[in-house]
Amino acid sequence: MKKILLSMLMLLPMLAAAQTVTSPNGNIAVKFAVVDNGRPCYEMSFKGKPVVNRSYLGLELAKDKHASAGMDETDLMDQFSVVNVENTSFDETWKPVWGETATIRNHYNEMAVTLQQRTEYSKVTAVNPTEEGRAFHERLRTIIIRFRVYDDGMGFRYEFPQQKELNYFLIKEEHSEFAMTGDHTAWWLPGDYDTQEQETQQTKLSEIRARMQKAVNWGNSSVAVFSETGVQTSLQMKSTDGLYINIHEAACADYATMHLELVDAQTKGLSTKLGGGSNAYTPNPSASAWPLPKPFTFVSHLTPDATGLKGAMQTPCETPWRTVMVSDDARDMLSSNLILNLNEPCKIEDTSWIHPTKYCGVWWEMIVGKSNWHYTDDFPSIKLDQIDWKSVKPHGRHAANNEKVKRYIDFAAKNGLDEVLVEGWNVGWEDWANMWKRDVFDFQTPYPDFDIKMLNDYAHSKGVKLLMHHETSSSTQNYERHMEKAFQLMNHYGYDAVKTGYVGDIIPRGDHHYSQSMNNHYLYVVKEAAKHHIMVNAHEATRPTGLCRTWPNLVGNESARGTEYEAFGGSRPDHTCILPFTRLQGGPMDYTPGIFVTKLSEWSDNPSWARITLAGSLALYLTMYSPLQMAADLPENYEKFDDAFQFIRDVACDWDDSRYLEAEPADYITVARKAKGTDNWFVGGKCDENGHTAVVRLDFLDKGRKYDCTIYADAPNAHYETNPQAYTITKKTVKAGQTLKIKEAPGGGFAVSLIAK
Repeated sequence: MKKILLSMLMLLPMLAAAQTVTSPNGNIAVKFAVVDNGRPCYEMSFKGKPVVNRSYLGLELAKDKHASAGMDETDLMDQFSVVNVENTSFDETWKPVWGETATIRNHYNEMAVTLQQRTEYSKVTAVNPTEEGRAFHERLRTIIIRFRVYDDGMGFRYEFPQQKELNYFLIKEEHSEFAMTGDHTAWWLPGDYDTQEQETQQTKLSEIRARMQKAVNWGNSSVAVFSETGVQTSLQMKSTDGLYINIHEAACADYATMHLELVDAQTKGLSTKLGGGSNAYTPNPSASAWPLPKPFTFVSHLTPDATGLKGAMQTPCETPWRTVMVSDDARDMLSSNLILNLNEPCKIEDTSWIHPTKYCGVWWEMIVGKSNWHYTDDFPSIKLDQIDWKSVKPHGRHAANNEKVKRYIDFAAKNGLDEVLVEGWNVGWEDWANMWKRDVFDFQTPYPDFDIKMLNDYAHSKGVKLLMHHETSSSTQNYERHMEKAFQLMNHYGYDAVKTGYVGDIIPRGDHHYSQSMNNHYLYVVKEAAKHHIMVNAHEATRPTGLCRTWPNLVGNESARGTEYEAFGGSRPDHTCILPFTRLQGGPMDYTPGIFVTKLSEWSDNPSWARITLAGSLALYLTMYSPLQMAADLPENYEKFDDAFQFIRDVACDWDDSRYLEAEPADYITVARKAKGTDNWFVGGKCDENGHTAVVRLDFLDKGRKYDCTIYADAPNAHYETNPQAYTITKKTVKAGQTLKIKEAPGGGFAVSLIAK
């Protein structure tokens, strides 16, 4: 009772002058007001419960050295007054090119608040360049803060109309706050300017600082952690009273990626330097220029560019949407389309060439260490235009060779897979890992043992395509220099998809993977690829924010700790029960699932092992949604378990309907999906190290119809550590109204195909 009274008292000062907008169903309310010397703020509630306490909004601007001499810069933080409030409603249903459902409803109520800032600035005159010679002028600036409130959450953004007093401006920091109502349980990744390849942590908000040093994957190829209390989005939380809360962003274009910094008693508004590399963030004393937020408040923290600035803007412009999802049912977190809905509609007129894809590839054996990307050991470094590759002696471990690629093509054709990824096909891999090398690849010249024409002709004769690979080594200028000819090469040989990579520190040096300039680069690649009818699967790029709605040729991203880490020491069994609540909120992930032989020492010298059962691997094709799904293991490993591989042959990767049946972050997920253009359903369940008994009510099936049901489940003695390959296959006939109870082993799961008769 005391906690409830305290929360109510915290809200009272704001209510009198607040503007309010509610969700269409009335469950979510967002209030906005200008308080305390003209500072914009908001609060949010769900079914009467506080979700976000009073939180301030604004941007801190940087002095432009090219501005008129002596002119002061005024931050967009306070001294605002409300000059207009416009409330509107919107309701549409749109069809995604690919997705979890055939249609998506975009239904929200909107409140656009126009704010005017009236300040004085001084300017030193040329006649008398002294303090006495300063002339004072009145400056009027206008911004709009737009709120969109849905039944499952809300988004807000800053908009900057074109105006004389706010034309070009530099962002020093964005100060958007998210004041949590208590010490929630959180599933988080360390805030980092360059990598998301961390393992999710589960702690109370108050425990983030103590866990940070251990949470960081310091061995990653590029690490830039900025604070002991900094975390990444999408951030999933759960309150003690059962609310699921998620903070993320949508439509991040021409802007830096947002992180969150938790302000606690020790932080006191300042970032603290965390060891682990020269990229660590240096505290900025000016961050404490405004009153401190209350404990358990997150403040936005943008990724800087090489100069340390967070953004360069020209009006008219706007920021990405800052999003807060909330529900008292975890399943609503997974089924939400809020992020997609906050993005612009599709900008590609003809999307007929964009298609969901199931593929295999020459990749896993290189990740594991059995073979190599590079061709020769004869050179300590490579200059592409100075090597006669036909005269170079191969070391014999190069995986992207004609014989092996044909083997994968045959496997794909036999098993109904659409494409074959081949990494290491192009010259330059010998010294690509030198992270300061600018001119790494030309993306056009194959190694001598990779006959690009013959292999593409062979693949097409089998009804299969090759999937291109462009590892940029994070040298973005080099990639943009060669991109047009590289895409022309793809068009010439019939490639329709490319996997890009950005391993290592960004070149130009000093920039970061998630800066404004890099986000512009990633989107530039997608747009240029669209001109060539090429789909993009970007690895090591920034985390998605729903831009795949606008540019649906962006069919996948990695942007998280994927299956490759099973060869680098492994991930916890609950890892894939967290990612759908966090990373997948912004768009699908190319997780590269399907590892059947989990103990890698059975076929290589790698001692690592994947912490998942074989049935759990099948489940990922449902629980880890993506229109781009890889059968990542070796063909010979699948051939050992051909009856289980049948599910990978059968399962779709594009859907007309999806129903999340069970869900709890880090514990379990059960989902049923209806294959596009059919009456067939597939069900998958994945759990953590504790195991789970799934209860699958077949209420989603058509009444009066029978289905051939095949259940791929963990055997009674299955366990991710001791017996990962123990599985059972059960076949029966089922109909709507029946219930399946399926036991999932520790680290395991299940998969079900339901084929309509």
